[in-house]
Amino acid sequence: MHRFLEFAESEVRFVDPVGFEWASGVTLKRTWNGDVCSVTVMNSHSSNAVRIKEIVLFKGAMPFNPSTEIYGEGYSKLSQYVGTVSRPRDMCHFSDRAHYRLPIVEGLFTVYNMLLLSPQDGDKVLIAFASCHRFSGEIRFNEREYEIVLDYEGLVLEPGQTVDLEEILFASGPDAATLTDRLGEAINRHHPKLPFPEAPSGWCSWYTYGPEVTESDIYSNLQAIKEKLPELKYVQIDEGYAAYEGDWLDQGQSFPGGIRSLSEKIRELGFEPAIWVGPFLAEMNARVVREHPEWFKQDGEGKPLRSDIHSFGGWYHGPWYMLDGTHPGAQGYLRHVFHTMRHEWKIKYFKMDGTMWGALPFGRHHDPKATRVEAYRAGMKAIREGAGEDSFLLGCNAPIWPSLGTVHGMRLSNDIARNWEHISQIAREMFRRNWQHGKLWINDPDVVVLENQTRRQLGPDGMWIESSDSVTPDEYRFHATAIFASGGMVLSGDSIPNMLPESVEIIRKLLPPVNKAAIFEDTMFSVGYTQVQDRVLVSVLNWEDEPRDFRVRLDGAYRVTSLWTDDLLGTHVGSLELTSVPPHSGSVYVCVPVSGEG
Repeated sequence: MHRFLEFAESEVRFVDPVGFEWASGVTLKRTWNGDVCSVTVMNSHSSNAVRIKEIVLFKGAMPFNPSTEIYGEGYSKLSQYVGTVSRPRDMCHFSDRAHYRLPIVEGLFTVYNMLLLSPQDGDKVLIAFASCHRFSGEIRFNEREYEIVLDYEGLVLEPGQTVDLEEILFASGPDAATLTDRLGEAINRHHPKLPFPEAPSGWCSWYTYGPEVTESDIYSNLQAIKEKLPELKYVQIDEGYAAYEGDWLDQGQSFPGGIRSLSEKIRELGFEPAIWVGPFLAEMNARVVREHPEWFKQDGEGKPLRSDIHSFGGWYHGPWYMLDGTHPGAQGYLRHVFHTMRHEWKIKYFKMDGTMWGALPFGRHHDPKATRVEAYRAGMKAIREGAGEDSFLLGCNAPIWPSLGTVHGMRLSNDIARNWEHISQIAREMFRRNWQHGKLWINDPDVVVLENQTRRQLGPDGMWIESSDSVTPDEYRFHATAIFASGGMVLSGDSIPNMLPESVEIIRKLLPPVNKAAIFEDTMFSVGYTQVQDRVLVSVLNWEDEPRDFRVRLDGAYRVTSLWTDDLLGTHVGSLELTSVPPHSGSVYVCVPVSGEG
């Protein structure tokens, strides 16, 4: 147990004011097992039920210097937090409080489920929830105080009832990677990683065609993949196929032959079909909303809750409505959709987007005793039952901790766009979550794009962006290096029929995915190491606007080759010296040990 927890207080906060006698009858018990704390809440009254707003597991004076660096997780994959104790800030463009309008406590900065503190003069400290069965955790702080909280969501604690809460890990040490390894172990006790034999590779339609993709677009790329990149396994139809968002089995006009026929053609050519689905969302004109409004989260008048009332309207065709994972009819619908896609359309790869809509803290559930985490996990359970054990489930735009143990893969960054700002930003977002790969799920760094184009792209806020790209070859190699260093999935996002030979060659060199995330020297993320058997694969990234030199440490004698150019750099002992590395560029160096030297 970390020393600052020894005198930490706790508190139960009620929905309605209660007297001292009632409050004193509701108690918390903290039980330590090494660096993990289990907590229970008990109502010792024989006749008085209480409604609990939130439970403060620990609170006290802030024990860390205001200049202590922090990294905090978001509730959603779009949100991450950095800075210092006194000056925390959003790392990403879309914060939980601004984008999804999650409620916050004024005067305290909130991160969700994980906080890493890095004092300048001591060990790093990791505070993180090791489970997320029912409740989502919040860590709130300013330079004077902190509190570690579970949102109890106004649920009733009955007389004599005892409830087990989420476990929380407190670990410290000099190395962040060791701490996150420990967190992965603790999480896997509660939420084992779903097994899948490989990090998938393939092609995604979204970043060339967006929601306007057509059946002919898929066919033309399918044929080009067969000719140029047969190593790509999955052909991902990323939106555009459904008549309405929410009516996933009703085909739109852009796919006159239907997804089932298209899926058969993909499989005939030796590939596997993959499909995008937004399981927890539906637009207002969708048949499922008209015919079954009771399947959706309700507002105060008993009507489906509009997404724009509390959050935002949706990417397009808003407002959206949020499927209620606690409703038996909604669960049956999810099973039916995914069972049909799996067994009739023969699809075994599902990219599930916008799953945040199943876990937002707004509206009323069919089951009044369920938390938003339970509602979400019930919906995800129904999806898995429909899709079957042999399918690959990919979370996207998802709540991070509530998704533990429910998906095989997870998108962990914003959408890529063909400009330097996005390329560099997405890389930083991904690298902060590299530790999750292979421990919680297979990381998805989003697609690799290597060629400029002029097109419209829809952002996560529903706004259209139209531009002509001007990314340099060095910047695209930076991006390819970042994809490699993520260790995760590799999907191409360019037009395969128009792809240049040099781009085809880079894709080939990324395949099969290395399936092991790089470990970086520090949070500058300039030099990362991936150990594969006896080889060391070194990712070198120049984030700066000017050329710079690098000194790459080696633990012996290695013959070094550039992955992208095949240039042999010779044998290097103890270090690899790189001079005048171009700005905004990236390279992967393959280091093979040389016996008898060093």
